[in-house]
Amino acid sequence: MDVKTIVPHESISLFVKSILVFNEKDKSEKAVLPFFADGYPGLMFQETATGLYVKPHNKKMPRLFLYGQTIQPIELVIDGAYQLIVFQLYPFVLKSFFDVSPKDLNDDCYDLTRVKHINTSEIINTLRVDESAENRITAIASFLHNMFQLKKDLLDFKIRQAIQLIIDNKGQVSIKEVCLHVKITARSFERRFLAQVGISPKQFSKIIQFDASLNQLNMKDYTKLTDIVYANGFADQSHFIRVFKAFTGTTPKKFSNF
Repeated sequence: MDVKTIVPHESISLFVKSILVFNEKDKSEKAVLPFFADGYPGLMFQETATGLYVKPHNKKMPRLFLYGQTIQPIELVIDGAYQLIVFQLYPFVLKSFFDVSPKDLNDDCYDLTRVKHINTSEIINTLRVDESAENRITAIASFLHNMFQLKKDLLDFKIRQAIQLIIDNKGQVSIKEVCLHVKITARSFERRFLAQVGISPKQFSKIIQFDASLNQLNMKDYTKLTDIVYANGFADQSHFIRVFKAFTGTTPKKFSNF
């Protein structure tokens, strides 16, 4: 499998964190791709011979779909050759762009053709006909940029600021500090954040903190486990293991041995 991470063009970088492309040409290959909480919902296009299934839900996915916050670990299961193109979105755009409740999308997906105010037939036909990943990325980027032009007045940029502050601090910033930074009262901030992101600021911070620790573990950028614990602001090793297991279903030690 070939995996590429692409930095989005500045025209969409306000609401697209990154673009991931997964390619597998071997028709006899069976792929099981694990996905864990990272704080970002997304838009995924998939082209497979026999379909893309999400476990443990055992749900067959449409060609183009939205997905929300991934809180519980999932696996994408694919038989044969495939191409996946994933636009990781900053979570403040789901409600405004697509008129869906972010909370309802937690650990779930949404067929983009169900969004009533968007004519998706043109982009789906383009993605189906053109097999070039580069052209498909351009088509999706153009689609999202058009959505931004139509919906930008509805976006909550204060929540976008708050999200970026939490990400920049790898989840290690108090909600009080975030409220002071964006100049919103704590009560109003909690309400607006939940409405736009689908989870509370505290849970989002915990996910970002976990994701930073997972990246450090994957990169093997540590000598002992406590290096990850303290670098990522966990109280102690048992706290880290408990959080890690909640998001992955396994311990850091077992995960690193896979």
